[in-house]
Amino acid sequence: MAYDRQDVMQLLKEHDVAFLRLQFTDILGRNKNVEVPASQFEKALDGEIMFDGSSIQGFTRIEESDMLLRPDFDTFLLLPPAIEGNVPGQVARFICEIDQPDGTPFPGDPRQVLKRQIERLRAMGYDDLYIGVEPEFYLFKRTPDGAPTVVTNDGAGYFDLAPVDRGEDARRDMVNALVELGFEIEAAHHEVGPGQHEIDFKYADAVKTADAIQTFRTVVKRIAMNHGLHATFMPKPVEGLAGSGMHTHMSIFKDGRNAFFDPDAEYQLSREALAWIGGVLEHAPGMVAVTNPTVNSYKRLVPGHEAPTNIAWSVSNRSAMIRIPARRGNSTRAELRMPDPSANPYLALAAIAAAGIDGLQRDVVPPPPINRNIYQMSVRDRRRHKIKDLPMNLREAVASLRRDRVIAEALGDHVFKGLVEAKTQEYDEYRIAVHDWERERYLAEY
Repeated sequence: MAYDRQDVMQLLKEHDVAFLRLQFTDILGRNKNVEVPASQFEKALDGEIMFDGSSIQGFTRIEESDMLLRPDFDTFLLLPPAIEGNVPGQVARFICEIDQPDGTPFPGDPRQVLKRQIERLRAMGYDDLYIGVEPEFYLFKRTPDGAPTVVTNDGAGYFDLAPVDRGEDARRDMVNALVELGFEIEAAHHEVGPGQHEIDFKYADAVKTADAIQTFRTVVKRIAMNHGLHATFMPKPVEGLAGSGMHTHMSIFKDGRNAFFDPDAEYQLSREALAWIGGVLEHAPGMVAVTNPTVNSYKRLVPGHEAPTNIAWSVSNRSAMIRIPARRGNSTRAELRMPDPSANPYLALAAIAAAGIDGLQRDVVPPPPINRNIYQMSVRDRRRHKIKDLPMNLREAVASLRRDRVIAEALGDHVFKGLVEAKTQEYDEYRIAVHDWERERYLAEY
């Protein structure tokens, strides 16, 4: 729903809102917020609330630290007690964009990075990029003092029911809270791993979907805490258990119709669909540091599991990086299966959009689809079909990102440098750390 300033002021008064959360996202995808009381609402709606950007990962240096929060009125939400607890007075929130003190957009704001790519797509005559996601997460028990463990709260599997699925009550409360916040929930179920779950919500334009992912993660964690559980979107929290992905469904529309659909073409995929797929395949090595941004992400992206490691597309099997679901017409879409839910959704979708736009602009022709199980193909077969592999770790992924000018330019100089620096440091810390596996393997032996 579209709101203006007057609408929002009326809503704040009607619902007796006592506190307003001004939410934004750092370059690593972490939700941040500044909370203001009713006496500051006028100032907040005018975009005059200032915060110290030097304290936020990847934002500014200490000598240029002042940043302004400009609320997007269309993101106004009243937060239910299940999310905020029993605080005195109603709490509401906005998602904000970040401006510099002179009122110009801050180039390090992830939300505006995504909006720049959508503006490029619209300048080419398209309506929008539509995105649907399938975020997976685990529910683990907590210790008596509240610390998270890696002990799952059930032993259930894919689509199981209670009592085997002991996370069902928590998941149902998550769904209820999300519905109260305006989400259209399409499905909620137990996933493959014990304690692993998935809640799917209706697709929307890219910016709204990125906003929804940030809200979704907050709701899931808060409701889990209400049930004495810890929810994690870590891609591979436990060795031997299924990893958590965030399959991302992509389609572009033009003049109100799905531009990916051509009823007369092979597979009923338009030339634009193929060019978009070709662009995403070409830039996959360069954008995986954005869509799969942690050291742990690459513990999920290993051969032989459902997470893809091969740069290929298919109209059927799930071992390829891009799969085309069976539905056609306005439901025609490409499913990118490598992203995981630790990604900053704004930057991940911006990278995907940039790759697809590059494919459209250059009219890229993708290689033929691979409709066999790629995991069972020999090395010779994969070479014959020119199937390349994704980077095997964060270090390789960052190196690929450095070489990909399309993705780097989409992120912008500020975000690109900040992300490369942060991820290089993360991998170096991991590289020099001594892990339990090493002690178990070598301590007694040598």
